[in-house]
Amino acid sequence: MGPSTPFIRRPVATTLLTFGLAAAGAVAFFKLPVSPLPQVDFPTISVQATLPGASPQDVAITVASPLEKHLGQIADVTEMTSQSSVGSVRITLQFGLNRDINGAARDVQAAINASRADLPTSLRTNPTYKKVNPADAPILILTLTSDTATRGDLYDAASTVLAQKLSQVEGIGEVVVGGSSLPAVRVELIPQALYKYGIGLEDVRAALSSANAHSPKGGIDVGDQRYQVYSNDQANKADDYKPLIVAYRNGAAVHLTDVGEVSDGVENLRNAGLANGKPAVLIILYRQPGANIISTVDVVKALMPFLKASISPAIDIGLAVDRSTTIRTSLRDVERTLVLAVLLVIVVVFAFLRNPRATFIPVVAVSVSLVATFGVMYLIGYSLDNLSLMALTVATGFVVDDAIVVLENVTRYIEEGMSPLNAALKGANEVGFTVLSMSISLIAVFIPILMMGGIIGRLFREFAMVISISIMISLAISLATTPMMCAVLLRQETGEHGRLYVISERFFEAMLGFYRRTLTGALERPSLILLVFFAAVGLNVYLYTVIPKGFFPQQDTGRIVGSIQADQSISFQLMQQKLAQFGTIIAKDPAVETAVGFTGGGQTNSGFMFVSLKPLSERRANVDEVIGRLRRAMSVVPGATLFLQAVQDIRVG
Repeated sequence: MGPSTPFIRRPVATTLLTFGLAAAGAVAFFKLPVSPLPQVDFPTISVQATLPGASPQDVAITVASPLEKHLGQIADVTEMTSQSSVGSVRITLQFGLNRDINGAARDVQAAINASRADLPTSLRTNPTYKKVNPADAPILILTLTSDTATRGDLYDAASTVLAQKLSQVEGIGEVVVGGSSLPAVRVELIPQALYKYGIGLEDVRAALSSANAHSPKGGIDVGDQRYQVYSNDQANKADDYKPLIVAYRNGAAVHLTDVGEVSDGVENLRNAGLANGKPAVLIILYRQPGANIISTVDVVKALMPFLKASISPAIDIGLAVDRSTTIRTSLRDVERTLVLAVLLVIVVVFAFLRNPRATFIPVVAVSVSLVATFGVMYLIGYSLDNLSLMALTVATGFVVDDAIVVLENVTRYIEEGMSPLNAALKGANEVGFTVLSMSISLIAVFIPILMMGGIIGRLFREFAMVISISIMISLAISLATTPMMCAVLLRQETGEHGRLYVISERFFEAMLGFYRRTLTGALERPSLILLVFFAAVGLNVYLYTVIPKGFFPQQDTGRIVGSIQADQSISFQLMQQKLAQFGTIIAKDPAVETAVGFTGGGQTNSGFMFVSLKPLSERRANVDEVIGRLRRAMSVVPGATLFLQAVQDIRVG
């Protein structure tokens, strides 16, 4: 008894097993995460240290150098970069792909502790570190703009209301708010006035603290209980602080406005955001590892009316960058290619078999093999991406072979006069080992890809695994479902063939005759055939040397990221003007849809911009041509440089 015999004799159980595989794969298809490429995490840790007031040179010598000395001794560090600015330094460590990020974090903490003795005593706090993934890009960037609300109001709405709601969305891993800071009352003291009244900074600080004291005003005893009495008399606006008495001089009260200017503002004035030329606050959304980008973006978009209703009507919420747009397009193209490949296989099989019943058997085998692969992909943590779908497209030509081999052998015995059941038993058991050897040999081809290291190995490991999984499922289907269907569906031909069969048979006979003549001519001229063969080999070697080579094909995702760099001595006000100039130039380009950016924070001489281009159908230039055009246009801006780069799905370092 062969491996196919139990399945042939139990058609109901075999049918249920086949339906179960297909159903599991169909359910898993809708649960698989969606991404442009397989998830590749680069173990990276960022170390931050602050030395307020120090120049970039002092920070580099006194803080960065000792840290680099100890951090450089950590094992498996592939790259270490540092950037010093006024009062702070950031050191980025990138480890080998096989390094455990948690173990690397422990080593980084140990190195920071060891370097503490070499750091200046004026460093008030220990350097801190955090795990980052440079390969992860924002999936959405929202903008908050208003014609009447201040930047502080925009930031307050973004950080206290919208960020809290967005962080609860399934699939959102991090919400970053930039472009301003929380509202605050700013008191700018006048040194001459302080000297005139003999008032010190500590006196002003004490007066401000007393205005914000929130203590009970008294208590009420009711039976066995005592209740505290509170009143909200804290100062929240500039007008509340202006009449504040700082001190008494010569019997007269000295108010806060006598020694300084009081105004409503924000905590940090050195933050600025821009969206299409208007002041804006940016909400940058990152996904959780393994989350479905498309479904996460759809949920956020569906929440937009609710988010709008939860803040002031004077604030407008806009969608500046949407990473899912290009992912949808690319995945849709690959899915269309996969469906077309399956349809072509069906047409070719029917053209040669010319029997609907016989054609239905490999159609089921191919469909179930591909759909069931989704179930295994879900179990091992893979995603729906361009490489996994491309693997299924390639596998379509592999998985049909097993079913065709079994079907052809069973059909041969039926044509010899055997019953379909006996023909299925004999034919399937005869070629069972052949089908097994075919599948194993195909899988063996992809073993070197599975053993590859580095980034390419991480990417194409999923490609090789998906093909191997589909081939293994196809092997099981060909040894179980295919012979069972042959026994149930195939019939002996009792009458004459139809007109379609006769016409197609003439065509195949003509093809066979043409092949016979060309083969005979080739065998009669071996020297010429060898000459053509070696010429083809030489041509391929030449083409290999002249074809451009690169790490990964350049993509046009319709997104551009830019880094603004200026001199360390530039003022924040001038840097803000440079950001506005760059934003105006970019927004004028006909291929640009939105342009947002921000500057400030810990470094006043740098900034970032995110540019979204119109869909390819609405612009003539590709992303590289747009970048070249923008570079020429922005070369007229003195004192700062904007470095533009097309966003790729593969981002290293």
